[in-house]
Amino acid sequence: MLLESKIIAIDFDGTIVHNKYPEIGKPLPFAFETIKMLQQKGHRLILWSVRTGKLLDDAVEFCKKNGVEFYAVNSDFPGETKIKNRKINADIFIDDRNIGGMMQWGEIYQILAGEEPQQPKRKKGWFRL
Repeated sequence: MLLESKIIAIDFDGTIVHNKYPEIGKPLPFAFETIKMLQQKGHRLILWSVRTGKLLDDAVEFCKKNGVEFYAVNSDFPGETKIKNRKINADIFIDDRNIGGMMQWGEIYQILAGEEPQQPKRKKGWFRL
């Protein structure tokens, strides 16, 4: 059962796309598909990026071309002016700089859907190669 509707802040470089900053990298596997599913489930998604100006505009446009329009960009709600050095109000942050690094998008969806992430099958025996 999917968690109740949440506000989810999502980083761009290294999270939605491979980190090629200031260019835009290729999309990470299942990033846009997962983001769309989260939107369809009623979650309010915010693009939260260090990008500003034209670099940010390019990222927003890239997301639109891939079928994703965020509720807000670098702010708590549409039209709000970003306040420097202030964290936005979100329930969940998805970022490649998390402790432990970036999870795969399928794992992220499973967690937010309340499912147990699939663990890779381990080989039998006392050694692992």
